[in-house]
Amino acid sequence: MNKHMEAKKLSDSQIMEGAIVWGDSIAEAAQFQFITKLQNAVKERGIVEAVPFCNLEGTQITADLESQFGISIKRVASRARNKSNLPIGMEIELLDAYKYNAENDIANRPNIQKIEDGKVLLYTKAIVIKDKFCLSCHGIPKVDIQPQTLKKINELYPQDSAKNFAVGDLRGMWSIRLPKKEVVIKL
Repeated sequence: MNKHMEAKKLSDSQIMEGAIVWGDSIAEAAQFQFITKLQNAVKERGIVEAVPFCNLEGTQITADLESQFGISIKRVASRARNKSNLPIGMEIELLDAYKYNAENDIANRPNIQKIEDGKVLLYTKAIVIKDKFCLSCHGIPKVDIQPQTLKKINELYPQDSAKNFAVGDLRGMWSIRLPKKEVVIKL
């Protein structure tokens, strides 16, 4: 019998745990690809010329992941450089919860919420500034962000609010929409 045709009796708990595992693997793949490709862009072009990377090439990375996994993925942040990365709907509440946890020294863990009448599971995971590399574009202007880099950021993103972060700060979150049917098939 075709694996996709098998009848499975799974509890909500098993489905949610499966969604967390799958979401974790996608978020880790996304983070790895972003950081690796960004570091390569900086090596090849320098920080100033790599500034457009997250917008231009970042969009392609998420599109490739969506195609590969059959999901919808985006980075969201309330202090966004690119306005298309602002949270919407339930993402606002979830990002606020991550902010609250960060401000109160509570560990941020991945989260799963049922949306679209339970047909989709929304996986979210905090994105934290891990090291000084990120501060080259997201740190304090003229301290972490060099003047030429700051000029390029301001030219490309005149409404930018994604600066003044420090290592360990919450930068935003991954928002991944997982079709419940696909989660069940993977179990």
